[in-house]
Amino acid sequence: MILFDLKCANDHVFEAWFKDSETFERQAEDAEIVCPVCGDSGVEKALMAPRIGKGDREIATKAAEHAKRYAAFASEVRRRVEDNCDYVGPKFSEEARKIHYGEAESRGIYGEASDEDASALDDEGIEVQRIPWAPREDA
Repeated sequence: MILFDLKCANDHVFEAWFKDSETFERQAEDAEIVCPVCGDSGVEKALMAPRIGKGDREIATKAAEHAKRYAAFASEVRRRVEDNCDYVGPKFSEEARKIHYGEAESRGIYGEASDEDASALDDEGIEVQRIPWAPREDA
């Protein structure tokens, strides 16, 4: 396993583990890696400092604490979205347009949209937010 510092097109820096360098290259080329801050899939390796002192418990402990906080935050975001918005599934883009153009009642919705669909909505001035979806805690 290898840890890379990654950077999206919006200059958000984050870390991710990969089996090897080739796995990163393939996933990046296929837009399978998304920024946890903005959902952008234009990800590349960021400049990294070499890791010295393998097994440093303090670093490992801090990383584990950070991961737990992020997982708790992501779970809370998912819970709030599910509790307060209507799930429209793969018809997200279609329903977002209807709401934007006044053809459907204004309400919070969530569902699935491809990178192309999200870009097209943005081009039309329809404001949407891509959220990295945390797995269910009970899964």
